[in-house]
Amino acid sequence: MIRNYLKIALRKLWKNKIHTSINMLGLAIAFGSSILLYLTASYEFSYDTFHKDADRVYYLYFNSADKTGKPEYSAAMAYPLTPALKAEFPEIEAATRLNWGGGAITYQGKKFERNVRTVDADFLKVFSFPLLKGNINTALADKNGVVISKTTAQNIFGKEEPIGKQLLIELSGIKTPFIVSGVIDDAPKNSTVEYDALIRTENYSGYETLKDKWTSQNHQVYIKLAANTTQASTEKRLESLVNKYMKTTEEDAKKSGRMKNVRGQYLSLLLMPLKEVHFDTITGWGSGVSKSYIYTLLTIALLIVLIASINFINLTIAKSFTQAKEVGVRKSLGANKGQLFLQGWGEAFLVCIVALVIGLGMAYAFLPQFNKIFQSNLSIQNFLVSQNLLITLMGFFLITLIAGGYPAFVSSRFNIVQVLKGKLTRKKPGVLRNSLIIVQFSISCLLISCTLVIFEQLKFLRDKPLGYNKEQVISVPVGSALNSQTAVQQFRNELSKYTSIASVSGSQINFGNGLDGSSSRSTYGFDYYPNESDTKHSKSIVTDWLRVDYDFLKTMGIKTIEGRDFSPTFGTDSTALIVTESLVKQMGEKHAVDKFLMPDSAVGKQKVIGVIPDFYLYSLRRESRSITLEMAPKGRVSYILIRTQSQNLTEAMELVKNTWKKLAPKEEFKGSFINENVDRWYNKEERLSQIFSLAAGIAIILSCMGLFAVALMIIEQRTKEIGVRKVLGASIGSIVNLISVDFLKMVGIAFVLATPVAYYAMYKWLQDFAYRTSLAWWIFALAGVLLVVIALLTISYQSIRAALMNPVKSLKTE
Repeated sequence: MIRNYLKIALRKLWKNKIHTSINMLGLAIAFGSSILLYLTASYEFSYDTFHKDADRVYYLYFNSADKTGKPEYSAAMAYPLTPALKAEFPEIEAATRLNWGGGAITYQGKKFERNVRTVDADFLKVFSFPLLKGNINTALADKNGVVISKTTAQNIFGKEEPIGKQLLIELSGIKTPFIVSGVIDDAPKNSTVEYDALIRTENYSGYETLKDKWTSQNHQVYIKLAANTTQASTEKRLESLVNKYMKTTEEDAKKSGRMKNVRGQYLSLLLMPLKEVHFDTITGWGSGVSKSYIYTLLTIALLIVLIASINFINLTIAKSFTQAKEVGVRKSLGANKGQLFLQGWGEAFLVCIVALVIGLGMAYAFLPQFNKIFQSNLSIQNFLVSQNLLITLMGFFLITLIAGGYPAFVSSRFNIVQVLKGKLTRKKPGVLRNSLIIVQFSISCLLISCTLVIFEQLKFLRDKPLGYNKEQVISVPVGSALNSQTAVQQFRNELSKYTSIASVSGSQINFGNGLDGSSSRSTYGFDYYPNESDTKHSKSIVTDWLRVDYDFLKTMGIKTIEGRDFSPTFGTDSTALIVTESLVKQMGEKHAVDKFLMPDSAVGKQKVIGVIPDFYLYSLRRESRSITLEMAPKGRVSYILIRTQSQNLTEAMELVKNTWKKLAPKEEFKGSFINENVDRWYNKEERLSQIFSLAAGIAIILSCMGLFAVALMIIEQRTKEIGVRKVLGASIGSIVNLISVDFLKMVGIAFVLATPVAYYAMYKWLQDFAYRTSLAWWIFALAGVLLVVIALLTISYQSIRAALMNPVKSLKTE
C-alpha cells in the first residue's frame, strides 16, 4: 500500500509540474537561507560556553549616572582592585586582571608580531583554556615567565621544545627577557578572550606607578565565584568595597551634581556573566554584538519559513479543490479520513524532504559567500553539531506537519455527495487564503520598511560631519616595527621632499577601525577650580584624552577657535593642552586659553593654549565627550597620520607604503585611509542592512511566487465567468481590474498592518545610537508603493492573459 501511495504521489506531483516546482523551490530557498541564519545565531550564542565553569565566571563593570540620571557604564578597573578582592572576599575563588601587554616577540634574531596580554597567575584558574605544557599552578607564578599559545610555539620553535627557552618581548620599546613556562591551547574562534602570549600584570608599563592608585583605571577584571555563591549576594557585598576604597569618587559625583543610579548609589561595582560579555554593548570593551541583532536573525529565518509555508498551504488547498472528485471517488470506494490524510500528508512530506535536500545543498554552496558578506566563521562542522541537527530535524517535521498536514486534513473532510455532484462549496470562500496572503505581504512590507530605515541610518552615520577632514589622510600603525618616539619624525624626513604630502603628524589613538584591528579609549575625570583660592566650589570635568604630535590640527583639518596649535618653538608645549568647546562649557568659562587644569596631580598644572571645535573621535553609536589634546610624552605615538594633497590616492598610498618598506623592510604595512577606517565603524550596520535586504528580497520572491500561483488557480476557476463577461461586452481593462483589485486590497491591508510594527521596531533599534536619523513618513510610503508595484507586476501577466482569452474557447472548455 505504501508503494502505491508513493507511486500515486509521484505521478500527481509530476502532473502538476508548475505547482510542485513553486512549492519545492520556495521551500528550498526558505530552508537554505533559514539554516544559514540559524547557524549564525547559534554560533554567536556559543561564545565562551566552552569553559568548564563558565556559569561561575564574571566580568566586573561600574554603573553610575550623569546629572540627568542617564546611566553610564565602564569596565576599566584600577590595579589595586584585584588584590583587594582576593584579600577581602573569600567567596571569590580566583581573579585576574587582563590588559594589552608588550609588542613583538624576538627569538634568535627573528621578530614575531604577536598579541601579548598581561594577566595574573589566576588566569589559568578563572578560564579553562587547556594548558598543553607546564603546570597550571606555577606557569605564571614567576614574573619573568611567559605562557605562549600552541600556534605561537609552532611558529617560533617549530619542533623544538619551547619550555625553558628565552624570548625577548618588547615592553615600552625595551626588549625584556622572558622564560617560556607553559604552552596553552589556542583560544577558540568563539572566545571573547584572545591571546598569543601571557605575561604577568607586573610587567605592564607603568605598573609600579599605578599599582596603588584607585583613580587610574585601564584594564579588565574577571573573577570566578565559589560554587555556592550567587551574583546578587556578591554585588551586595561589593558595595562595602566601593565605600571603603572609592569614597572620593562618590563624593566627587555628589559634589558635581550627578544623580544616583537605579540601585540608589552614586557608584556600583557589578558583575556581568561571562556568557554575556560577547554581547556587551554598554561598557565599550565588549565585541559590541547586540543580542537584539541575533534575535533579529532568528526572527528573519522564521518569517522566511512562514512565507514559504503559507505558499505551500495556499497552493495545496487551492489544488485540492480541483482534485476534489478524486477524493470523492476514493471515499466512495471505502477510503477513510485517516488514509486520505496520510496520502495527502505523504505527498507534502515528499515535496518537503526534496526541498530540504536542495536547501541544504544551496546553503553549503552559498556558505563561503555568506561568510564573506556577513563576516562569519561558519563551516559544515557547525551544522553537524548534534544540537543543531536535532533542532533542524524538529523544525523540519513541525513545518511539514503544519504546512502539509493542514491541507491534507481539509481535503480528507470533503463531503462525498457534494464532491461527486460537483457542488463542493465552502462556508467562507477564500478567507483563509486571503488571510495568509495578507500575512505574507505584511512580512514583506515589514522587511522592506526596515531595510529602508537601516539604509537611511547608515547614510546618516556616514554623511554626518565629524569635525575633521577625513578625506586624503592615511593612518599607519607604528606597532613594534619602528621606535614610537622617532617614527613620526622619520616619516617627516622621508616625505618632506614630495609635494604631494601636505603634512605628517601622529596620534596614540586611531581614527576609525584600522587594519591593525586595535582600538582604545583614554578618559580622564578631575575637578576644575575656577577660583583657586576657593577649594569648596569646583567643576567636575570628564574628557576623552588624546596624545598627539606636532601638526596634528593641520593634518586633520581642524581650525583653532581661540589660541594656537602646539609648536616646537615653545618648550613648555610638552605639558600644554588644547581643549574642545564642550570642555570649556564644563569649566564654566567663556575663555579657556591661559587657564590651568590638573588632570593628574603627579604631572601638576597644565596650561590650556588653544580651543578647537568639538569633533567625533569615536563611533556615533556612542555619545561624544569633550576631548583634550596633549603632546605625546617623548613624542611616543601609536599611529602616523599623513595628509596627502595628491589627486591620485593610489599613488599617494604607494608612496607611503614604499617609505614604510624602507624604514621597516621586514614588517607588514597596515596603512589605510581614515575615511575607510570610519566606514568600518559601521560594518555591523552594513551587515544588518545586507541581511535585511537579502531577507526582504527572498520574502518578496516567495510572496510573488505564491501570489502568481494563486492568481493562476483563481483565473482557472473563473474561466467560465471571464468568458461570459467578455460575451456580454466587458472590456479588457475591466476584466484586468476585476482580477487585480481583490489582490491590491489585500496588499493595502498588509501595508496598514505592517507599518505600525515596522515603525515601532525601527524606533527601538534607533535608540541604540546616540546620533540617529528621523523616521520620516516617506520611508514607509515608499515601502507601500514598492509593495503595490511588485504585486501588480506579479499578477498583471496572468490578468492580461485571461482578459485576452477567446471567450468561445473558454466557454467551450467549460
